[in-house]
Amino acid sequence: ALTIPARTKIGEESYIDKLSQYLNRFKQEEIDTRSTLLTKNQVHVIAEIQRAAKTGIYDIRGFGAKRDIPTFDDLVFLGASTSRYPLEGYREKCTTEVVLGNRFAKNPIHLKTPVTIAGMSFGSLSAQAKESLGRGATLAGTSTTTGDGGMTPEERGHSKTLIYQYLPSRYGMNPDDLRRADAIEIVLGQGAKPGGGGMLLGQKISPRVAEMRNLPEGIDQRSACRHPDWTGPDDLEIKIQELREITNWEKPIYVKVGATRVFYDVTLAVKAGADVVVVDGMQGGTAATQDVFIEHVGIPTLPAVRMAVEALQEMDMHRKVQLIVSGGIRSGADVAKALALGADAVSIGTAALIALGDQSPEFDDEYKEIGSAAGFWDDYQAGNDPAGITTQDPELAKRLDPILGGRRLANYINVLTLELQTLARACGKSHVHNLEPEDMVALTMEAAAMAGVPLAGTSWIPGKNGM
Repeated sequence: ALTIPARTKIGEESYIDKLSQYLNRFKQEEIDTRSTLLTKNQVHVIAEIQRAAKTGIYDIRGFGAKRDIPTFDDLVFLGASTSRYPLEGYREKCTTEVVLGNRFAKNPIHLKTPVTIAGMSFGSLSAQAKESLGRGATLAGTSTTTGDGGMTPEERGHSKTLIYQYLPSRYGMNPDDLRRADAIEIVLGQGAKPGGGGMLLGQKISPRVAEMRNLPEGIDQRSACRHPDWTGPDDLEIKIQELREITNWEKPIYVKVGATRVFYDVTLAVKAGADVVVVDGMQGGTAATQDVFIEHVGIPTLPAVRMAVEALQEMDMHRKVQLIVSGGIRSGADVAKALALGADAVSIGTAALIALGDQSPEFDDEYKEIGSAAGFWDDYQAGNDPAGITTQDPELAKRLDPILGGRRLANYINVLTLELQTLARACGKSHVHNLEPEDMVALTMEAAAMAGVPLAGTSWIPGKNGM
């Protein structure tokens, strides 16, 4: 901050000279700051070039995209006032229940909240973490998902509603577990790495993980990037039919895609017979993949929601085939905005792990010992997580109490649900699915164009009507 001297204390000429000095100093400080930022970027690039040249391998990490992109933060709600009336929270209900998979399945999924838990495998996560996710989801009245590598007894035993992921790898897959699940999710892509398969490095392939996946212990594993019996969308229809027959048409069939060509992918999934479509934006996390995938493949969640809804509306299937959105969901505001754009539910992954205790300051000293710090650690592939969540080390895994972890996760989901209700009531909605795009405006032109809502203070949606 610059303090300009009062003109009354010095002469006119002296004042102009002094002001000029202050302005010049301000300009130089601005240049120095910009140079410092540029230098930091250059240092990162130089370090990556040197690392690649020295090792001959690409960088692998976990977490999601870190680059600056338009997000739900760039949208705001238009709360009710005179033209619309808000709902009084103490006297008027705003319900949050959601039904998923009622297109063809005999037993659709009934949830108390539209916040679900995404698929994260036993292998990438410890058995204690998987149990915690099941416990937390059950307490909150929602569902959790197996992830790659099969179903563990801990997870099934503590999950009232468990979605079974059917992935290209087929690791741990068996028809009995398909029948024991409450729904089946066919994974065609993931937001962090659409077009790429999963990774599980050797240090996390413990004897139990190796047995479940029929893999050699301690050897790096890379999952296939597409299903072995998949050569086109017609095969998806055949696969959905097979799974329905295996489960006697009882279980809803989800289809999950990474956000790329969303309109066409959603259209094909619906035509193939999906009950639910899951769209995962590029902010979605992963346990391990190439950094170049995380940062340079896929599109943000914000436009992905709009494109998916447009596909469903064009087929007259919006709300008939449910849409779940994932990738970067952190708060009740994110949930509310996704639903306002047309989603039926959302799914959280990384946020759920943080709720369990990942990145906790309690373990900051140990994060520093492995070259990071609480809140910054992203080496989920390393297997040395001090919080005992993304590890197969039995001593580290013991640090996570599944009962306490489940309570923490349930608390977090309950907070998201309450925040969602608060925003819906403020917009005068008696059900969270009554939120609509007209309840929001965008703060930036990029967000307005991606989400298809007006720029705040105008009726202008960039890209609409040829503008």
